[in-house]
Amino acid sequence: MSLLRGGDAFPPLELVEVGGPRRTIPAEFAGQYSVVLFSRGASCRSCVEQLRAFQRGLRRLSAVDIAVVALTADEEPMITELVSRYGLTFPIGHSTDVGQIAAATGAFVTMDPPQLQTTGFVLDPDGKVVISVYSCGTLGQLLPDDVLELVRELPQHADATRQEAER
Repeated sequence: MSLLRGGDAFPPLELVEVGGPRRTIPAEFAGQYSVVLFSRGASCRSCVEQLRAFQRGLRRLSAVDIAVVALTADEEPMITELVSRYGLTFPIGHSTDVGQIAAATGAFVTMDPPQLQTTGFVLDPDGKVVISVYSCGTLGQLLPDDVLELVRELPQHADATRQEAER
């Protein structure tokens, strides 16, 4: 298992959303920046707060063409309740195979119970990693303002994010 670093191609991962829609990351977000979050799920207070923070920041992220998606090993009923309770509108995948994710991305996991540890990636429009934030617990989470600041600093995106910040 090797960690993904800046410039690495993000591996194709399938995400199964509540109700059954399936998406393939990063192909789903080709042509735009994206944030991929691995979450410990509904039982982790700081993980829920991270998802809520991205929901609150979604309008600002979308305004500069940054998509958000999350994955968790939680089963569909737990994620259905989480999405409903907090009004989460970005795609959240459930029932993720933590071993497969760890092998593909280097994410840290626990196996009893199976959980992804907090991990965040910002991908460029070509599906390459701009930055990766790995954690073996709940500390060190990627946040919306961090993503906006990072993308704002990228030369090819600076004008659009600067215009959004001025609004």
